[in-house]
Amino acid sequence: MKTFQGQIVDLHQRRIYPGEVQVDQGKIAGIRELPEATGPYIMPGFVDAHIHIESSMLIPSEFARLAVVHGTVATVSDPHEIANVLGEEGVYYMIGNGSKVPFKFYFGAPSCVPATAFETAGGRIGPEGVRRLLERPEVRYLSEMMNYPGVLHHDEEVMAKLAAARELGRPIDGHAPGLRGDDARRYFAAGISTDHECFTYEEGLEKLRLGVKVIIREGSAARNFEALIPLLPQFPGQVMFCSDDKHPDGLVLGHIDKLAARAVAEGYGLFDILRAACLNPVEHYGLDVGLLLPGSPADFILVEDMRTFRVLATYIDGQLVAKEGQSLIGRVEEEAVNRFDTQPKEPADFSLEALGSQANVIQALDGQIVTQRFSAPVSVRDGMAVADVERDMLKAAVVNRYEAATPALAFINGFGLRKGAIASCVGHDSHNIIAVGVDDGALCRAVNLIIEHQGGIAAVSDTEAHILPLPVAGIMTNADGYEVAEAYQHIDGFVREELGARLEAPFMALSFMALLVIPELKLSDKGLFDGKAFGFVPLFHE
Repeated sequence: MKTFQGQIVDLHQRRIYPGEVQVDQGKIAGIRELPEATGPYIMPGFVDAHIHIESSMLIPSEFARLAVVHGTVATVSDPHEIANVLGEEGVYYMIGNGSKVPFKFYFGAPSCVPATAFETAGGRIGPEGVRRLLERPEVRYLSEMMNYPGVLHHDEEVMAKLAAARELGRPIDGHAPGLRGDDARRYFAAGISTDHECFTYEEGLEKLRLGVKVIIREGSAARNFEALIPLLPQFPGQVMFCSDDKHPDGLVLGHIDKLAARAVAEGYGLFDILRAACLNPVEHYGLDVGLLLPGSPADFILVEDMRTFRVLATYIDGQLVAKEGQSLIGRVEEEAVNRFDTQPKEPADFSLEALGSQANVIQALDGQIVTQRFSAPVSVRDGMAVADVERDMLKAAVVNRYEAATPALAFINGFGLRKGAIASCVGHDSHNIIAVGVDDGALCRAVNLIIEHQGGIAAVSDTEAHILPLPVAGIMTNADGYEVAEAYQHIDGFVREELGARLEAPFMALSFMALLVIPELKLSDKGLFDGKAFGFVPLFHE
């Protein structure tokens, strides 16, 4: 039996007291209050209530190595990114790899694969596949139901997936950005219990009043913490924290611990914060994660103080997995799985005949995955519509990675590139190749780097070319997570410093420009898409 003395952080009694925690065979054998005790604060570990592990570009075993350093002991993980590439096989890959390390991954059954009928994906999971996944012990919930029009209009397949989750007693995650009023009431009445897509205080308040659990998101692209954190004191039992999508360099710096520290610094109540960061996800999803109770799993962290939450040590099932900023989880050598069936492109594939004097333009917003739209005059050269760097009206392309097809083209504002192009095979949710560039040649070179390496992120100028290969489903790597984070920092720095990108996280922002279920204007491999009207729109008009 091991004993740990320090200041016990009791989330159930909402108090801190000197005491001793006894651990035996991976369980909390007992907790004893003492008249006094020296040592660190002992508290439950942090839980990310909604994340796509794939967006870290790391396979689960590598993600765990980085996350435990920050006191994260578990994640509620939606594997729909890899599922859109490989179907059910991709989910089983994530489960299998995650099981090889001492970390608590709780996966969901992806509800929207493909995400819409307006794009080409590599995988499909119908109602029968969803039920098969939900029947597995590792799968704890139905992942975010992005097809809210399908819910509102009682689409037969959507209803079958929701029914399977209800019959098996699994929670159902929501995804309804901007949905308000009667439509919101009808959507959540279908048994959907969470939403991580709120981006205004008013939207979050309305959904909380409906009884919805609002998950405050602060990731590498979408950052809604400032808008939503004022809701915490009013609804401490209904709020959770998540990162949703987090790039590897960001994960090296911090995770849910940073959100807790930020909330403390802004003056919110300590126990409300820790309830959101540790307790609420465990209770809502029914996770087998310890909360410092006798008989429960010995999942806890030792922290230096209750302000910064600097993690001194992380224990999962009584095993020391991180100490003083060093991960003690060993690397897992894992084979890559993939599907990539397109051929190299030519610059002419990215040329665009000017079929009107005006264009509908995607406007990317820093720190948001929603976009706006506006109309602007088209720059024309020899009858062809071209990018206009001075107006930051760049050319965007989505290239089908699953079959030979003509690239879909549009114009985009907000990236601010002054030269070159960037491309990525991380393109939510179907993960076709998405690129933004100042001319056709640069677009072609960046896209062909992705095709050559069967996935990755790439950036090119007239004189340089950089690629971070992602051989696992074209969206992750089985390489060392810390090395990947360093490589990502290098290519990200090149894009911002050499190419002139204005966005804080250009590759993360790029990855959402094909996410059709998030308003307002996006680009799929089949064309320009209006997320509000939920249909295609013409690129050109008079």
